[in-house]
Amino acid sequence: MIGTIASLEPLLNAGLSPGEKLSQLIEQLGEILRTDRCFLYIREPAAGKGRIAFCWRRDTTIADVFQPEWQDETGLPDSDPLFAAALAGKPSVYVDDVKMAEPDVLNREFEAQTFGHSALVHAHIVEDDTLWGILQPCMFGKPRHWTEQDRAFIEPLLPQLAPIIRDYVQMM
Repeated sequence: MIGTIASLEPLLNAGLSPGEKLSQLIEQLGEILRTDRCFLYIREPAAGKGRIAFCWRRDTTIADVFQPEWQDETGLPDSDPLFAAALAGKPSVYVDDVKMAEPDVLNREFEAQTFGHSALVHAHIVEDDTLWGILQPCMFGKPRHWTEQDRAFIEPLLPQLAPIIRDYVQMM
């Protein structure tokens, strides 16, 4: 049985800094979802910049994609259909097999060169029509079917992450 949002409530309500809270949440999500890697891309929407600020890996054989510096997002929607979908306010995308995904869903070459995963969730964290971040649990080496149970766990969490990310970005 996968975890529930209730299992994260103590952490969501803890008196930690936004950074500490997000770091611990990403680790717990990776463990609960039984993924190989889980990371959080955060955005500074007004500046059109973002970065992978938090990354948990099951072990050190899996690449760490942490980005210490903010990256300009100009051009990213053109090379990454998943990012374009997130900016357009479309629903989160659950990819069971990167190799089998249609080109309008994701750019296989971009995914292989940038991330190297074989299955992923591209979960869009939106508040007031503004994309604040993308939660990305993923698997390596083989496809994974993301179940209704996985979706029922991830989707209600996303709106709860937005204010924490917003607070984190405003502190930067």
